Amino acid sequence: MSPIVIHVLVAAIYTALSLQLWRTSWRGSPNLVAGQLSPGSAGLTLVERISLLVALAAHAISIRIAIFDGAQIHFGFAIALSVMVWLAIVLFWIESFFARLNGLLVLGLPAAALTSLLPALFTEPHILANASSPALRLHLLAAMLAYSLFTLAALHALLMAVAERGLHRGKISPWLASLPPLLTMEAILFRLIHIAFVLLTLTLVSGVFFSEDLFGKALKFDHKTVFAIISWLIFAALLIGRYLRGWRGKVALRWTLAGFVALLLAYVGTRFVLEIILNRST
Repeated sequence: MSPIVIHVLVAAIYTALSLQLWRTSWRGSPNLVAGQLSPGSAGLTLVERISLLVALAAHAISIRIAIFDGAQIHFGFAIALSVMVWLAIVLFWIESFFARLNGLLVLGLPAAALTSLLPALFTEPHILANASSPALRLHLLAAMLAYSLFTLAALHALLMAVAERGLHRGKISPWLASLPPLLTMEAILFRLIHIAFVLLTLTLVSGVFFSEDLFGKALKFDHKTVFAIISWLIFAALLIGRYLRGWRGKVALRWTLAGFVALLLAYVGTRFVLEIILNRST
């Protein structure tokens, strides 16, 4: 099967699942129960859960085809976005066994459908040097897990902001009704940020101190490095503010989104400028 066909098939599965969830769970009149989120649905049905798992498996196959080409590893901005969103949806699928977070799929599934197509649309990705190095692969794994957890945290923060606004107005849409209480969502948000921050720290430390072994060249303080450090500082400040000053609510959400934007610019934004705007692979 052609790689392009696989990418289109994955996007179609995500789109079909989005439409099914919209028809069965997400549409309807706004509601509010006693000033809080209403109980809503119990979560994904067995068929929906299996369908999402099938979509994730197909997406994983399409990513592997896009990344690996013999001894070479391709990893441009399109593949990075696709991997980042795929991992975020995988983490959601696991988290959904423990908490009702169906509202995340309102944003996550369309994003997955779009990013699964990107490797087919942008077919000249960056080729990584020193691709056979186990250290480089571990570095990339830590980086992608950090990106994905922060992506999930950003989607989580957006949902919390919309839900909080709905509560203040006395109206909650059905696609938000199944969410846990805001305090529970806030606890989940900071759990995601804590884990992602550790992974981001490992990624930065390995990149700074072992750049020559990982990439075959000395570290350069380019845009990617600068934005990654800025993102790390933002999330470090958020966690310190949480512990020392009890930051929560809108303050925490703003810092989370600011840190995510900086992190997105660190690799994806830099590679997009190089590959698409400047038409360069390095």
